[in-house]
Amino acid sequence: MKKLNKFQSVLFLVGGLMMVIGAGCYVFFFYQVAAAFIFLAGAVLFAMMQIQQRYEGSNITILRLHRIQLMADFLFVLSGFLMIDSQFKLLLPLFSNYETYVQYVFNKWIITILVAAVLEIYTIHRLSSELEKEKKC
Repeated sequence: MKKLNKFQSVLFLVGGLMMVIGAGCYVFFFYQVAAAFIFLAGAVLFAMMQIQQRYEGSNITILRLHRIQLMADFLFVLSGFLMIDSQFKLLLPLFSNYETYVQYVFNKWIITILVAAVLEIYTIHRLSSELEKEKKC
């Protein structure tokens, strides 16, 4: 995997920290609108820096794990958009009534963020072991 430089590493950490702060503030009803935007900005920053970490090798397992990480990044950004939608109900006009909107969209950011977190944790642990295996060979 391509290493990030110091500035990119700082941006990566800041993005992750913004995601944690945004999600925590949103859950505990502390400036929810601002928290949703902070989470979205952090998710975009986190995803951009993770995309910068490319793999130049040919190991299929590592390539697959990197694609799973990209899917988790997409889900983090989607979670941020769904947080904002929960505040402003931007997608409500796309549904026939409020009950359908609540059933399919409202507060579903929780599901996407949990799936993204599980995928991210899985890929981080698997990638580290696969990269160590590749170094030994």
